[in-house]
Amino acid sequence: MLDHCAFNGDADGLCALQQLRLAGELDAAVRLVSGVKRDIGLLERVQAGAGARVTVLDIAHEQNRADVARLLAGGAGVRYFDHHFAGELPVHPGFASFIDTAADVCTSLLVDRFLDGRFHRWAVAAAFGDGMPGPARTLARRHGLGEGDTALLAELGLLLNYNAYGEQLDDLHFDPLALAAELLPYQDPLDFVQGSPCFARLREGHAADMAEAAALRPWREGPGARVYRLPAAPWARRVSGVLANQLAAGEPQRALGLLSARADGNWQFSLRVPADATLSADAFCRRYPSGGGRKRAAGINRLPDATLEDFVAAFLTSYPARALR
Repeated sequence: MLDHCAFNGDADGLCALQQLRLAGELDAAVRLVSGVKRDIGLLERVQAGAGARVTVLDIAHEQNRADVARLLAGGAGVRYFDHHFAGELPVHPGFASFIDTAADVCTSLLVDRFLDGRFHRWAVAAAFGDGMPGPARTLARRHGLGEGDTALLAELGLLLNYNAYGEQLDDLHFDPLALAAELLPYQDPLDFVQGSPCFARLREGHAADMAEAAALRPWREGPGARVYRLPAAPWARRVSGVLANQLAAGEPQRALGLLSARADGNWQFSLRVPADATLSADAFCRRYPSGGGRKRAAGINRLPDATLEDFVAAFLTSYPARALR
């Protein structure tokens, strides 16, 4: 069987891929497709016909619906692991869904469930990286991981996630395909932490970029929400995801939005909302073209500069203090 795998280039996609590869669930010669975090229309780059299998990791079905239908019509089997809003799923004998949009799961946790916990340390790292410290710690405790090892897995998840953010591959320290190749020899992610020069480079890059972000202050705010605006610089594009998670952890009862300047003069938007927000993050972002995500974390790939003030006003109105239960 010819295997193809399209995976999000962030911590969740990488760690889901690593678990499946270690478990022998993908052929050694699997054809991989990935990109920067927001490059989610990946299935348009997959050409697979009868007898082939396509595994999809951590990219929303809603944005790949037409290509899923194309692949199934061509005779390929498709199995789909994801936790983002999916829309209507195909009813087809060649389609296997492992999609769960609950707020406390990520794709690597779904793969961990599928593999009965065989490579749970990778799932712990992924959950931390995806901004889910509660589920990450729950899984770590279930398997008896100590605080020191858990802290290292949390850092690994953060750094793998940090690496995925950018407008183009040149913004990243490592192409996700290259990083997947670096991870592959390591059954235990702690060995990667201790032995890989890639980890050291990510740690240094993250520290330098977050030092640049230390002076950032809110650009607009209301009773229940704040908006930060990042400059058009590679460091700012790289930190947008981890910074959004960090700000959300520091203000868990406030909706937080990050605007990142794009090279074309427009904006990219990242959103984090409280666990008890009455309007989910993905529901807000899906109001706009190129918007999507999940219940607590979502984004919009392109906002026209001319609409920015109206957009921010709509955002602050959507998350007033009274909108939090």
